[in-house]
Amino acid sequence: MFVDEMKMTIQAGSGGNGCVSFRREKYVPKGGPDGGDGGNGGDVIFVGDAGLNSLTRLRQRQHYRGERGEHGKGKNMHGRNGTPCVVKVPRGTIVRDAETGELLAEILEDGQQVVIQKGGKGGKGNARFATATNRAPRFAEEGRLIEPIHIRLELKLIADVALVGFPNAGKSTLISRISSARPKVDGYEFTTLHPNLGVVTYDDFKSFLVADIPGLIEGAAEGRGLGIKFLRHIERTRVLLHLLDGAAPHGSLMREFQVIREEVKKFNSDMLNRHFAVAVNKIDSLFSREELEEMEDFCREQQIPFFQVSAVTGEGLNSLVSSLGRLVESSRPVFSAAGTTRPEISTQKKDFLEEV
Repeated sequence: MFVDEMKMTIQAGSGGNGCVSFRREKYVPKGGPDGGDGGNGGDVIFVGDAGLNSLTRLRQRQHYRGERGEHGKGKNMHGRNGTPCVVKVPRGTIVRDAETGELLAEILEDGQQVVIQKGGKGGKGNARFATATNRAPRFAEEGRLIEPIHIRLELKLIADVALVGFPNAGKSTLISRISSARPKVDGYEFTTLHPNLGVVTYDDFKSFLVADIPGLIEGAAEGRGLGIKFLRHIERTRVLLHLLDGAAPHGSLMREFQVIREEVKKFNSDMLNRHFAVAVNKIDSLFSREELEEMEDFCREQQIPFFQVSAVTGEGLNSLVSSLGRLVESSRPVFSAAGTTRPEISTQKKDFLEEV
């Protein structure tokens, strides 16, 4: 089960209390305070893990707690610090306060560590409070208590290329042919119910990550079909590949393209400036050669990379993969603190982008 949103409760460890203690040693006529400090509580730390692409594993637990710091002891013995709670999350995870919606953290890199809640500081022992006028303090400081907080996790997958198209356009078949991903493939619409990721290898030793999201239809921004819930997973992609169904009835190619661009625009108009390409799939069972040529002429005029492929037979896939790899290399997105990207502006015609 693919999970890209969830709530959880976290609580860093409270600090240990300081100790009230006095020296009691033989042949020492005048003892003194020797209470040690309490240990610090363990933090709650989120760590990015490139091996994860879903929040599913985290749903097995609803509460994550850091260990409490140990209390101080006599003989100036410092309490042990609490063990931090380390939570592995997929890259692209956004952490927000569940009540206020405030952005707490964003994990974008593999191995990136972010302290979501810091553990409480340990209290000072009575030895710390000894002065010239108060040589035997009979009090110590309590450790700082930490209250649990409720947070919400949102996942925006980090991929290089995203496949965007109508249901049944062949996106799942395509990603299964060009990568090791094995999504469910069938002949009915909305077979894909959650994003799929696959690693595509090209030019021998190079590779890029491709994401296949559930199909879009006209009116997705208003909630039709699966809506635009999964479009956030392509907000960080460098390249969008609009996959069109070449076997669809008359008048579908240009309409599909325009609908896709419009729905993307409604979701996030900045994404229209992303590098993108157009591929017509199912040319082995093409409905209209004239429409295909018309689409090709349009893309050539607008300087849009255009491909004719068949995910079933493999025709045109090598050229498509190599070209996508070059587009990925030429487009380097910059992640902002708010969870969006500022990609390089495409060299494709801006007047067309503004129109659609």
